[in-house]
Amino acid sequence: MTDDIIIRTQGRAGRITLNRPRALNALSYDMCLAIDAALQAWRDDPDVALVIIDAAGDRAFCAGGDIQEMYDTGTRGDYSYGQRFWSDEYRMNARIARFPKPYVALMQGFTMGGGVGVGCHGSHRIVGDSSQIAMPECGIGLVPDVGGSLLLARAPGRLGEYLALTATRMNADDAIHTGFADSYVPESMWSELVTELEETGNPDVITKYAAPPPAGTLRGAQAEIDRLFAAPTLAEIWAAVSTADSDLAHKAARAIARNSPLSMAVTLKMLHNLRERDAEIEDALAQEYRFTARSMELGDFLEGIRAAIIDKDRNPQWRHGAPDAVKPDEAAALLAPLGDMELDLQGE
Repeated sequence: MTDDIIIRTQGRAGRITLNRPRALNALSYDMCLAIDAALQAWRDDPDVALVIIDAAGDRAFCAGGDIQEMYDTGTRGDYSYGQRFWSDEYRMNARIARFPKPYVALMQGFTMGGGVGVGCHGSHRIVGDSSQIAMPECGIGLVPDVGGSLLLARAPGRLGEYLALTATRMNADDAIHTGFADSYVPESMWSELVTELEETGNPDVITKYAAPPPAGTLRGAQAEIDRLFAAPTLAEIWAAVSTADSDLAHKAARAIARNSPLSMAVTLKMLHNLRERDAEIEDALAQEYRFTARSMELGDFLEGIRAAIIDKDRNPQWRHGAPDAVKPDEAAALLAPLGDMELDLQGE
C-alpha cells in the first residue's frame, strides 16, 4: 500500500488518513483504490462500528485530485487512463454515500474537488475553524464532479449555481448551510473526539463536541445570489452579474470571466437535470462521467490544466471566447449517453 494513505483499525473504528500534506493531500489513483478496498473490507466486519477519515497536516483535508498523469496521458491522445481513474473514483464516491455504517469525515483547511468526494458524502461531516470547502472545477475546464453536482443541486435557492460558477470558498457555517457539512467542532477538540469515537464506535458523541459555527457569508447573501443566479442559462446569468452594481456581483463577474464557458454551461445543465429528476448520487455520478469521459477530447480540461498547473501562465485559451458564446446544443451534447462506455457503479 502507498505511504500516501494510512489505513488501519483502532478500537471500534476503521481509520483512513490521507498522508500527503506537502501536496495538500491531493487524491491519487492509488489512494482512491485503497479507500474503496478498505470500505469493502469493513462493510461487513463486526469489529468495525464506524469509519473515520481525516488527513495529515493543517493546511488541507484534500485539495483535489492528482491530475498530472491525466494530463500526461491525455496530451498523448490516450483518454483511457483518465476515464478509468474517474470511473473508479466515482464508484468509491458512491460507496461512501451508500455506506451502511457511520462515516465520519474531519475536514480542515482546503477541501476541494476530490476532497469533497471523500469527505462530503458521508453520514457525519465535521468542519472546523480553518475549513474552506469549494468546487473550483470550471476554472480548469472540468465540471463539479465526484458527486459534488448533487450537493450543489440540493443547496438552498441558487447557491449551487453561484458556488459552481464562482468557486467561492465556504467556511464552516457556509458549508453547513449549503449541505456540504453537518457539524462544527473546534479543531482543538478533534483529537479528543476521535479518541472517543474509536473507544465507543458511537457517532452520537459528536453532539457533545459540536458548537455553533462562526458566522459565514452565504446566509446573508442568499437573497441577492438567488436574484442574480435565477436565470436558466449562462448567458442570462452573465448578463445579470456583469451589469449589477454590488461587490458580490463584481466578484462573481470576475470569477465567471476566468472560467471555461463550456464547463459552466454544462454545469448549469447538470444542476437543472438533477433537480428535475429529484436525483440521487448514482444519477449525479453517471451524468458527471458523461462529461468527464469526453472532457479531454471535446472539452477544455487539458487546456485548463496546462494554464493552471503545467505552464502556470493563468491564460487559458478556452474553446469559447465569452460566457454567452456557448450554444445550448453544445452543452447538451457533452451530457449525451455514452452507450457501452456508460459509468458502471457495480464493478469491483
